[in-house]
Amino acid sequence: MEEVKSLIDGCMKGERRSQDLLYRKYASLLFGVCLRYAKNKMEAEDVLQEVFVKIYNNISSYHHDGSFEGWLRRIAVNTSITHYRKNLKHAFQEDIDNVVFQQNDPAQFNELEYTQEEMMSCIAKLPTGYRTVFNLYVVEGFMHKEIADMLNIDVNTSKSQLSRAKAYLQKELEDISKIKTTA
Repeated sequence: MEEVKSLIDGCMKGERRSQDLLYRKYASLLFGVCLRYAKNKMEAEDVLQEVFVKIYNNISSYHHDGSFEGWLRRIAVNTSITHYRKNLKHAFQEDIDNVVFQQNDPAQFNELEYTQEEMMSCIAKLPTGYRTVFNLYVVEGFMHKEIADMLNIDVNTSKSQLSRAKAYLQKELEDISKIKTTA
C-alpha cells in the first residue's frame, strides 16, 4: 500500500518516473478492461492511452478512501464507454419487442469446457453494441437502467442487446463444440 501511495504522490507532483512505474504496474490490467469494449487490439491501445492521460490529469481527485485499483478500473470503463459513444453510439440496437428468443438445451454445454482464450475470442467477435452491453452487465455488474443511462439508450435496447449477445455467444460456443467433438 505504501508503494502505491508513493506512486500516487509522485504522479501528483508530475514525476515522470512515478508515472512510468504506475503505467507499468497497471497497464495490463487496464488494457484488459479496454479490450473488452474495443473492436480490436489497436482501438483498445488508443483507449488505454486516453485512460492514462485521464489518470495523470485527475490523480489528485483520488482521496485514498477506496480501492485505487477500483478507481483506475472505473476510469477505464468510463473512458471506454465515452469512446463507444463517440464512434458507434447506436450501432446494432434493436427494441426488445423485435427480438426472437432462442431456447436451446443448456445441458449440452455441461459436457464441454471452454478455455479462457475461446471465451475471450467469442466475446471479441460480438458486434460492438452487444459486446459493450454484455461487458457492462455480465462482467462489470451494472443493471440495465444504469447501462441505458451510460450509453444514452432505452432500457429495452440494453436488454435486447444482452439477449442477442447471449444468443450470439451460444451459437459461437456450439460451433466450437462441434469442432471439438469431431476432432
